[in-house]
Amino acid sequence: MTRFILRRVIQSFFLLIGITVLTFAIIHLAPGGPATLLEDPNIRPEYLAQIRHDYGLDEPLPIQYVKWVGSIARLNFGRSFEDNRPVLDKIVERVPATLELSLAGFLLGLFGIPLGIQAALHRGGWIDNLVRIFTVVGQALPHWWLGLMILVFTAPYGIFPLGGMASPDGGGLLDRLHHLLLPAVIGSMSGWIVFSRFVRSEMLEVLQQDYVRTARAKGLGETTVRYRHALRNALLPVITILGGSLAHFFSGAVLFETVFSWPGMGRLAVQAAFRRDYPTVMALAVIFSGLVILGNLLADLAYGFVDPRIRYD
Repeated sequence: MTRFILRRVIQSFFLLIGITVLTFAIIHLAPGGPATLLEDPNIRPEYLAQIRHDYGLDEPLPIQYVKWVGSIARLNFGRSFEDNRPVLDKIVERVPATLELSLAGFLLGLFGIPLGIQAALHRGGWIDNLVRIFTVVGQALPHWWLGLMILVFTAPYGIFPLGGMASPDGGGLLDRLHHLLLPAVIGSMSGWIVFSRFVRSEMLEVLQQDYVRTARAKGLGETTVRYRHALRNALLPVITILGGSLAHFFSGAVLFETVFSWPGMGRLAVQAAFRRDYPTVMALAVIFSGLVILGNLLADLAYGFVDPRIRYD
């Protein structure tokens, strides 16, 4: 187990290094890179040279990359091109909002697991048919578009706020929950769809296994057979989805925070891209990528704790 953990951590480290190389190359080599921001004919050459020197843009790209990665290792993402503030400070300000929305969507998305269980236990019944119709329709509809349509058609009636985390006067807990409700529900739809489909499929397969029939033949109660023997094994493949889903909710915040004007990291990424604030864009790309890698790593490690039969030798 220790060797497996060490090997996966090393693999994740090199994968993250590859992502930093790709991110740095895209930003600096694509048309409209950081250097083009300084190409203003109204700026005096000596002042332009000083700015390039301050941001390290007058050095060769490999040197710039090494210095950038070294700064990241010290949690120093540089200064924003927009307002010269430390990028880390700007991101930290947005973390609570993103955590609130992402975790709410993730927790609501877990309701897809009992939906899948009930669909499998009542195969062919109305619950199963309803779950399958919902997953097909939900998979076909862009969730951000659905949220936008709900806002458009409910705006005249004031059912849902048009955006933000709270009313202009601050509001209270109920006001914040009112603002959180729609974006969290829309964000959780992918969890409902993925979890319910996978759990239903795995549960149906496990219920046909010999050890389940043996458990019934031994006289065990149906509840024990379903939830102690079948469900535990059916949930094993879902762990991979759980690990990736938490990271997905963070990275998917770009769309939902933009649609619902939610002041989080995703909206900051969009604003930074439009304003060509490249240090902020690069920092957020590395952070979101790191979350995806971390989620997959934790999912791999969780396998051994859920199923003792699995050994990482």
